[in-house]
Amino acid sequence: MSPTPRRPIGSRAQAARRETPQDLAARAQRLAATLAELYPDARISLDFSTPWECLVATILSAQCTDERVNQVTPELFRQLPDIPAMAGAPEDKVRELIKTTGFFRQKTRALQAAARALLERFDGQVPCRMEELVTIPGVGRKTANVLLGHVFGKPGMVVDTHVRRLAYRLGLTRERDPDKIELELQRLLPPEQWTAFSMALILHGRRICSARNPQCEACALRPDCPRVGLA
Repeated sequence: MSPTPRRPIGSRAQAARRETPQDLAARAQRLAATLAELYPDARISLDFSTPWECLVATILSAQCTDERVNQVTPELFRQLPDIPAMAGAPEDKVRELIKTTGFFRQKTRALQAAARALLERFDGQVPCRMEELVTIPGVGRKTANVLLGHVFGKPGMVVDTHVRRLAYRLGLTRERDPDKIELELQRLLPPEQWTAFSMALILHGRRICSARNPQCEACALRPDCPRVGLA
């Protein structure tokens, strides 16, 4: 049996332009429901036991695999177990402990600046509000949303490279800027779905919808994906 012909790219773009905001919201809900079935326990794969450890691991994960970070953090937390220890550690010691995560000079500066900021402005505690989190050196909205969703039990729409790619491919946004994508996705889904949805998108991006060779034929999101011409 011959495969179902796909629409040309132009017609898919036209269909996307014809989609009303209500249609888009409904499609986003269907995608969220499918992802929830595929990845019911979706969460970040970084290992941590405290808010500070989560912050450190997330900073280290930039341009690095979670697996590598999880190999590095046990010894890092053994030698520098808390915020005061990180703030007062010799810079070369921190560099050596995190060297294999890459960009270790920048990450060392970010970790120590974050620790000192927490001691000086937040009584040595990681704050639980977005407005405060993003004032900490090394913490952008992505890291803040990880903390909100996985440490503090608050809605957090994490936008990493996978979420950016899939949100664009799925026609949920035409933006490229992570902050704008975050806001558009937040408008499409209720807050209680933000964390699970973004985590599931990340897993789907890693396992199925990769950057170079997406497995469209095996993708459960096909019925609602403009990319394959079936939406």
